[in-house]
Amino acid sequence: MPGPMLGVTIDGSIKKGFVAGPLTVLGHAILELILVITMAFGLKDFFANPVVSGLIGVFGGAFLGWTGYGMVKSGIKNTVSINSQQKGNVIGNNLVLAGIIVSISNPYFFIWWASTGMESIRRAYTMGLTGVVFFYFGHILSDFVWYSIVAAAFASGKKLINDTVYRWLMILLGFFISGFSIYFIISGLGMLI
Repeated sequence: MPGPMLGVTIDGSIKKGFVAGPLTVLGHAILELILVITMAFGLKDFFANPVVSGLIGVFGGAFLGWTGYGMVKSGIKNTVSINSQQKGNVIGNNLVLAGIIVSISNPYFFIWWASTGMESIRRAYTMGLTGVVFFYFGHILSDFVWYSIVAAAFASGKKLINDTVYRWLMILLGFFISGFSIYFIISGLGMLI
């Protein structure tokens, strides 16, 4: 599913190469491990609560809006360069943290885990803790493979991209992430109302 994590992976792979995919997924996997453990101990209902999901949507959407705005602003002001790995925000500097932040700021991440993810854990648990472990690693492996392919494609295509193309790509990705921001905020407000 295209989303903010895809945007961060593309941005990171252009600046830092293939490693952006695995590092972004590592952050995502850390958060998912915490969630799997938490849900295994019965906090599914907490994350399924519309008020909790709504607040995650509003605050997560606001954070993604700030990130998207920063990307658009950097592209318009011409302060980004494909050869520069420095970025003015946390997401650009630490891809593991970026994987955590874009996942935790996405209310549908929690809704998926409180519904489909929890059901998957329940079914996996019929084989005991081993089943849950295999489910988790299989799920993470699929993320790792997909985002590594995306990162490899963009990192190898970096030679074909100049600073002008990169600026426009950052503006496009910034609008993409901002679009998710608006959607998350509106959805979050809908859950709260």
